[in-house]
Amino acid sequence: MSEQLPLTPSQTVGPYLRLGLDWPKGADVVPPGTPGEIVISGILYDGAGIPVTDGLIETWQADPDGRFAHPDDPRGAVEPSVPGFLGFGRSCTDETGRWSIRTVLPGALPALDGDAEEAPHLDVSVFARGLLDRVVTRIYFADQPGNDRDPLLAAVPAERRATLVAEKVGEAEYRFDIHLQGERETVFLQV
Repeated sequence: MSEQLPLTPSQTVGPYLRLGLDWPKGADVVPPGTPGEIVISGILYDGAGIPVTDGLIETWQADPDGRFAHPDDPRGAVEPSVPGFLGFGRSCTDETGRWSIRTVLPGALPALDGDAEEAPHLDVSVFARGLLDRVVTRIYFADQPGNDRDPLLAAVPAERRATLVAEKVGEAEYRFDIHLQGERETVFLQV
């Protein structure tokens, strides 16, 4: 009879998180100088409010017309209306926990139920030490119409909605800090 070995303990992401996750285009969802480009940046914080210096932020989004160049789009894949638009970006956090993505504002999307419209947003995955798996959230934009009718935002308690909304801090700049835990914890989605 063979001897039963103990279970291997689960491990968290890191410390070598970035190996194999580098994306050739990096944080540029659109080429620099693209008309209508915006920059979204922020700091990734852990539960104690300390910046996470070895995290990775990944974004997925529709183009300004609310369309995807992907075969899984139920409306059919279409070429992006913005030349060079990738719809995907990855930004590693720096020594201060800061991350940044260059993109364009996405368009609104039809909601899954077909009766509503999702406000312009980015889907975000966060990878960091201490996590057993990625966490997923969204970035909405404070100055965009439709936030008040978005089905997901409406499902979030009013006092927590601000954790999903990027603040406009410049002509073409938004700030979106991500808090993994704690008093100001970002709302994360179960996917």
